[in-house]
Amino acid sequence: MIARALEEALTPITDGCVLAVPREVSGVAMAATRALVRRGIRRLHLIALPTSSLQADLLIGAGCVETIETSAVSLGEFGPAPRFTAAVTSGAIRVKDATCPALHAAFQAAEKGVPFMPLRGLIGSDVLARRKDWKVVDNPFGHDDPIVLLPAVKPDVALFHAPLADRDGNVWIGRDRELATMAHAAAKTVVTVEKLHDGNLFDDPALAAGALGGFYVHAIAVAPKGAWPLGLADHYGADAAHLADYARMAASGDGFAAYLDRHVYAQRAA
Repeated sequence: MIARALEEALTPITDGCVLAVPREVSGVAMAATRALVRRGIRRLHLIALPTSSLQADLLIGAGCVETIETSAVSLGEFGPAPRFTAAVTSGAIRVKDATCPALHAAFQAAEKGVPFMPLRGLIGSDVLARRKDWKVVDNPFGHDDPIVLLPAVKPDVALFHAPLADRDGNVWIGRDRELATMAHAAAKTVVTVEKLHDGNLFDDPALAAGALGGFYVHAIAVAPKGAWPLGLADHYGADAAHLADYARMAASGDGFAAYLDRHVYAQRAA
């Protein structure tokens, strides 16, 4: 269950994979993301639950993504996500627009083993008009009461970063419960962690409630500061200076290439 190296843990993520990743504050596996870029992964169907920032922008800019399904990609206070914006403008990627509740509901359908999940709030929206895979039906228990059915989202792999794992494959995710939903929905889950915990997480009353069972985890790799330059809640904050530098460099194709050379490909030789 515990991989000897990050690259070994990432072997389930292959070209054309449907890959689920979490929002910026829930534990983004950035060390793993850089490793995927170095490997030259291609044609990913990237699904962000429910938004993404640097991770999606980096993968898109590096040519790893064919389709993205999300409710937003943004660098937040550092501005728009430049490579995402450029790819959308040029038509280099396909975007499946969604909303946060819709994505959560679709993952929950897969988690529960049902083919779809109903959701009310999409009725009348422009997003619904652009998603032909979302079906409007009449509530079978009502009359003239339309409701939207969202097909279950079943990723090939869920990828995230967490503070702890034990040698039995259990992972401590704390209060970021959407990570559990991702793991339940995906065929396989790959997790990078800050460190290994001595003992079983479920034997510790202070940790058990925030633990994800190893039954749902395919591979774990230890990657200290594995979310950097993004933060990991209650452990370290985002590197604001680095993110500002990324936003500046990635505003152009040449600048983005220089960023990759300096912060991604250079690690291969290190």
